[in-house]
Amino acid sequence: MRQAKSFTISNEVLAAIASTKGERSTSERVNELLRRGLELERRERLEQEAAEFFANNVEDVRERAAFQKASKETLSRD
Repeated sequence: MRQAKSFTISNEVLAAIASTKGERSTSERVNELLRRGLELERRERLEQEAAEFFANNVEDVRERAAFQKASKETLSRD
């Protein structure tokens, strides 16, 4: 669904959009850029979450080492 909205955009951004839109309408180009920007933000958030999750705090390192040791022992029995 499309919905008309009004936003203020700087002249520099409008010029860049106009020069890169090709055969598409300005609205189509703006929507494409917004989708790309939103996807980029989503990926950056996921990368940040992953970095926080895998941060090397002492307890995580110990737990990971214990899990790896137990896994190796289990696999060596097979």
